[in-house]
Amino acid sequence: MSFEPLGLSEPLLKALAEQGYDTPTPVQAQAIPVILAGRDVLAAAQTGTGKTAGFTLPLLQLLAATFDAGRKPAPIRALILTPTRELALQVLESVKTYGSHLPLKGDAVTGGVSINSQIRNLSHGRDILVATPGRLLDHIHQRTVDLSKVEILVLDEADRMLDMGFLPDVKKIMAVLPKRRQNLLFSATFSEDIKTLANQLLDNPAHIAVARQNATAERISQQVYGIPRDHKRELLSYLIGHNNWQQVLIFVRTKHGADRLAKQLIADGIRTAALHGDKSQGARIRALDSFKTGQVTALVATDIAARGIDINELPHVVNYDLPQVAEDYVHRIGRTGRAGSSGAAISLVCTEEAPLLAAIEKLLKQEIPRVADTGYAPVSLKTVDAPRKNTPNPNSSKKDYWHSKPTAATHPRRPTTGAPPQGQARRRPARPR
Repeated sequence: MSFEPLGLSEPLLKALAEQGYDTPTPVQAQAIPVILAGRDVLAAAQTGTGKTAGFTLPLLQLLAATFDAGRKPAPIRALILTPTRELALQVLESVKTYGSHLPLKGDAVTGGVSINSQIRNLSHGRDILVATPGRLLDHIHQRTVDLSKVEILVLDEADRMLDMGFLPDVKKIMAVLPKRRQNLLFSATFSEDIKTLANQLLDNPAHIAVARQNATAERISQQVYGIPRDHKRELLSYLIGHNNWQQVLIFVRTKHGADRLAKQLIADGIRTAALHGDKSQGARIRALDSFKTGQVTALVATDIAARGIDINELPHVVNYDLPQVAEDYVHRIGRTGRAGSSGAAISLVCTEEAPLLAAIEKLLKQEIPRVADTGYAPVSLKTVDAPRKNTPNPNSSKKDYWHSKPTAATHPRRPTTGAPPQGQARRRPARPR
């Protein structure tokens, strides 16, 4: 199927062709005609399924059809709310890309940058505004934004906005919008909270779901390494170096943990950057750009900071810390295996995280395959078992593992999987330039 039967205009089809897109994804095929018909939408789709284009393309066409070049400054007619700065910038980029042959202008207002420059940009008029709830409320309170002409409201990744506690802010924003408008709610999952919000926001919506509830992408291979907490970093460095991974996104639970792990990986010879909420917007953009362009191999990120990362063919995602909320596992590993590509998701799980793993597997309705021999003393991942102490490996070597591979004779406990023996020093070999 091509995009033509969906009813998109020639300028949009031209922009899609310039990007090399000729076949819509399932969520695009279902959402575009319904949105063009003016209906409210409640859509659930995994990350990487093309949902951003699923709402930006018809949104652009609807606004362009009634565009009035004589209105100066242009009023904001479409508002897109996202949970994070990175996602807001990603959505704005899509708006600009697909709308490159239309007279519409878009902008983003997020935290982390000067509000004064945003005020100046808004004063010149914008047809489409992409915003995070907190910064948009700042503009509303300062009366530097006029939302009285909004015709279309989009809540992107609404489940994450609820998880981050943005529901009160979203309701305050909705209170200043016109009552008559088209509402589009996109979410990775249909939780009960999302259904409640949908009942309050949407009017007879079209329901769209392109994957089963809380499903993980079929193209993502998943593995669990049972590993003592103190040896996670050693195993991670080994996996990156031994397998010559060129691009790996690593999830940790805290900002401090992200900085600490990034420093440790750098000390191991791995080009690494950290991404979290305490970083300035400029630092976050530089870290993302370095990761996307291959200047750094590993990006260590917290859940909030990584929510807007959109990288085609990202091959590896590692859960260094399991998430506290099981649904976040689906969001995390959905960073890989996007748009038809395959990917691998690896979780390094210590005994203390066994209950979190059990919750994830209950959500997925499946057991994630375990790596039987990690090269370290086995740990229990059963929630009913007592934690098992890690036993020192008497056969560990002081040699540089990267340059001198231990033999079975000198390391009889060495696993066939190629994982490092316990306590082994980690130095990464110089990579050919």
